[in-house]
Amino acid sequence: MLITEYKKQSLLAKENDIPKDGFTCEEIFSTNEGLTYKDLLVLPGFIDFNPNEVNLETHLTRNIKIQRPFISSPMDTVTEDQMAIALALLGGIGIIHYNNTPEEQAEMVRKVKRFKNGFIMDPIVLSPDHKIRDVYKIKEKYGFSGIPITEDGTKNGKLIGIVTNRDIDMEKDLDKSLREVMTTDLITAPEGLSLAEANEILKRSKKGKLPIVNEKGKLVALICRSDIKKHNEFPYASKDSNKRLMVGAAVSTRPESKERIQLLVEAGVDVIVIDSAQGNSIYQIETIKYLKKHFPEIDVIAGNVVTQDQCYNLIKAGADALRIGMGPGSICITQDTMAVGRAQATAVYKTAFYAKQYGIPVIADGGISNIGDIAIALAIGASTTMMGSLFAGTNEAPGEYFYENGIRLKRYRGMASLEAMKAGGAKRYFSDDQDIKVAQGVSGTVVDKGSMFQFVPYLVQGLKQSFQDMGVRSIPELHEKMYSGKLRFERRTLSAQAQGTVHGLYSYTYPIFGVSEQKKSL
Repeated sequence: MLITEYKKQSLLAKENDIPKDGFTCEEIFSTNEGLTYKDLLVLPGFIDFNPNEVNLETHLTRNIKIQRPFISSPMDTVTEDQMAIALALLGGIGIIHYNNTPEEQAEMVRKVKRFKNGFIMDPIVLSPDHKIRDVYKIKEKYGFSGIPITEDGTKNGKLIGIVTNRDIDMEKDLDKSLREVMTTDLITAPEGLSLAEANEILKRSKKGKLPIVNEKGKLVALICRSDIKKHNEFPYASKDSNKRLMVGAAVSTRPESKERIQLLVEAGVDVIVIDSAQGNSIYQIETIKYLKKHFPEIDVIAGNVVTQDQCYNLIKAGADALRIGMGPGSICITQDTMAVGRAQATAVYKTAFYAKQYGIPVIADGGISNIGDIAIALAIGASTTMMGSLFAGTNEAPGEYFYENGIRLKRYRGMASLEAMKAGGAKRYFSDDQDIKVAQGVSGTVVDKGSMFQFVPYLVQGLKQSFQDMGVRSIPELHEKMYSGKLRFERRTLSAQAQGTVHGLYSYTYPIFGVSEQKKSL
């Protein structure tokens, strides 16, 4: 190969004779100051490969691998079943929040485990007494108008018709009932058929929608021609040994979690996250031990922690992975309010360095706003990254879009915000039984980022290009070079950080995927 020959012939000096720029990771973090991702840069390596050769497979826990180092945060404005399905299909994993009843959370897990590519297991339906205007409302809200009609308007009702664009696009009376316009000559398929069989039926019928019904004629699923094209192949999907999508779920350390855990395991959950803002507690240790005693087949992610002695306690109790971060999230005010926590880059490096001797991977949770932050987190020892705000504005995140000053937004709130604590998030902060609530998070909004099916591939491609610039082909190689000192780093001053981003322009369009926002440079 030409590039290999060039490399051999042109690198005349021995590696040990070449002066080393920058510093090792150990040297960078030997300071007594806490550092964040923005404080660091990785110095470039040697490129002799294409970005497509980068392999992003990594350990989620000591026993579970995923193909992409992306985890969605267990927040009620980030991860429910739709987010978990999308992220698992794309190679990561979603952790479903617990601001709900145990039964509701278990049902979300069950929906992920039941999901089949191309099958809509929870379709929106209407009754024959609904009006045409109801179809248009659904179209405006969700972007589609092919609606199955059941006798009682419920998802488990007997299918009697379907309404598509063709049925209503010439109708001017929006108060006309769907009974008068729906198509009743239906082509359906029986429950249990494969996606390939469904695709063949759609091809023969030239229909856009194929309802799946059981032996009683009740609707159980819906297949869309467009979805088959979109979901046709996901080679990096995170799947269990039975070829079902993988999903995680969060629990608290409260006594009620025992019932919740039982239901989650019965639903097929693959990994459980013990969700505490400060994980170094007797309550968390007891929860880990309970899980390991009664459900040894389920891996446990413990945390959150930021110091090595915290890691020791949770690893000793049986944790299979650690979640790192206390206060770095965009909606978190823990460090300001409590004066407790740690700068995120320092926390990730110190905990990862300690945990690796036990074979325990760490998850960098919080403080990630772009591809560069993901790359730095991985470069300093994290095996995966957990994102909240980065995923909160996508189609698959819970919540409705709304407009503010012409910008399409979704609501995003910290689990320690007053709103979230009222819904159950206070369990994470040991304050659910307190009369006075002290918020450690805020509520806000994030810009629409479109679908995860476009956003995650964008993150993947950017991360692969970052790895190419570093001169590494995989996350294990990145860690090996970091710990051996071959990967070199440099700290950035505030003026260097300012120079490293947009500057000197009157206005510009900020190039974040899904955002086209004109800004004025200060």
